[in-house]
Amino acid sequence: MFKNHPRGLPVLFFTEMWERFGFYLMLGIFVLYMTDPADATNAAMGGLAMADREASDIFGTYLALVYLTPFVGGLLADRVIGYSRAIIFGGLLMGFGYCGLAIPGMGITFWLSLLLIIIGNGFFKPNISALVGNLYDQQERYRPWKEAGFNIFYMGINIGAFVCNFVAAVARNKIGWWAAFMAAGIGMFLGVAWFIAGRKHIAEADVMKPAKPGDEPVGRILGRVFGPAAAFAVLGWFGVPALLGAKATVFGSNSNDAFLFACIPVVWFYVSLWRKAEGEDRERVGALLPIFGVVVVFWAVFHQNGSALTVWADRFTDRGMPPSTAAAAKTFDLVEEVDTSLRPVPKTDAHGVRLLDDAGKPIEVEGPHPYFNNLPKAEWTAPEVKKPLFSTELFQSINAFFVVLLTPFVVGVWAWMARRGKEPSTPGKISIGLLITALSTLVMVAATYATHNGMEKASWLWLAGTYAVITVGELCLSPMGLSLVSKLSPPRLTALMMGGWFLSTAIGNKLSGLLSGLMDAFEHKSVIFLINFGAALFAALLIAIMVPRLRGVMQRYVGK
Repeated sequence: MFKNHPRGLPVLFFTEMWERFGFYLMLGIFVLYMTDPADATNAAMGGLAMADREASDIFGTYLALVYLTPFVGGLLADRVIGYSRAIIFGGLLMGFGYCGLAIPGMGITFWLSLLLIIIGNGFFKPNISALVGNLYDQQERYRPWKEAGFNIFYMGINIGAFVCNFVAAVARNKIGWWAAFMAAGIGMFLGVAWFIAGRKHIAEADVMKPAKPGDEPVGRILGRVFGPAAAFAVLGWFGVPALLGAKATVFGSNSNDAFLFACIPVVWFYVSLWRKAEGEDRERVGALLPIFGVVVVFWAVFHQNGSALTVWADRFTDRGMPPSTAAAAKTFDLVEEVDTSLRPVPKTDAHGVRLLDDAGKPIEVEGPHPYFNNLPKAEWTAPEVKKPLFSTELFQSINAFFVVLLTPFVVGVWAWMARRGKEPSTPGKISIGLLITALSTLVMVAATYATHNGMEKASWLWLAGTYAVITVGELCLSPMGLSLVSKLSPPRLTALMMGGWFLSTAIGNKLSGLLSGLMDAFEHKSVIFLINFGAALFAALLIAIMVPRLRGVMQRYVGK
């Protein structure tokens, strides 16, 4: 697999694999943990009992901030500390953050742990991607293999993402939520150890680019960007209610308003970076900014896998298993057991949507486990009999499974087309990826109608289908985007522009939480998936229109 590639690629491949193991493990269980009812008999097995919209808001804010901080981490690595030190520092912070989430409850430790992960990812994520690109730029013989290298690197991400959910299921079913979070931390520490052990193989790529005369100092950039960002965040959180009314918001919640307002000066920084640039730098940055804009839509749709699609898997998907399968799965602790004995549970409407009181908190009633809400009474077990279910987080591994399975196929298709002189340009592949992403949402539209708007349990094949389609879109877009940023960025701004890619990811992630939280706002669940379809289709058409100009810039400066 690593033939024809730099010796440092396996170092970065397995470092990223372990980092993504921890990241996606936490992502797969985070909403489940926050919405899981508290367990009076065993605190370790109970969650935080949040309402769906509150959990989606926190999830979206966390995901957004995780991908906003790479702006700072990329800038500091470019100019001050170098890529390797940033990766080690960021990895350690993330490891401690995951371990901190193992402490139950929503006290200061919960918020501090999220902060450590957010800051740590800012140092880790843009710089390991920048190192991958730098490895191929150091020697001419490796440059033709750069895009394939990013595909291999991306496969490492998804090996970690596939395995982690099985570990999470075993840990939380056998021990409790805290053990699953601790496993994420251990995975992160293993990734840091592997990176340190192989650091010599990436030393040649760990080269800071000197600033040009006229480039702003780091301190001035941070002050010019984050000073206004903080002011805009305050305006979003406090100013909107003050101007429009005590409970008024623009984007559905105070945190949504604060984050999206805060992004305005950061986005303006990148626009001004383009406006002040000259010659080649201006064309390179100008070609990347439209890409940053349209992929916001992709991440807004894609990262609903941790919120809307996880809720669909948990409540609306038939997760039952026959006794023979249950016996085998229970051996490996992959079974979640539920029963119909009465306990305090959130009150729901006929479609399984949680009902809230005037303060926005879930209304609790005495009832069976929520899984039984849309299951025919004939299929209910006796109160003392446990019903075995596939653990919800296992559905998070479907996407990663398809990435590992389909990566060789997608790479092979591009190679086959290249031999015939018909391979699309990198921007063209991104447009194709957005179109396929749009089509994936129609699978879930069909699922909502097949289940009579959630009144019946859905087959797991609906989720498998939507993940299979969106995975093809992801493979056309995400690794291609990373490759494009690496190719087109002015050399001294590589990590900073990689931070711009993750800024677009951050905004998309926040919108994913906002959109997921709206699922309960519409009478029919298909509406949210149709919104996703329209947005992704529009973005695909927009980037398709820009392909000729973007392809021209690439041909002038990177030869493809």
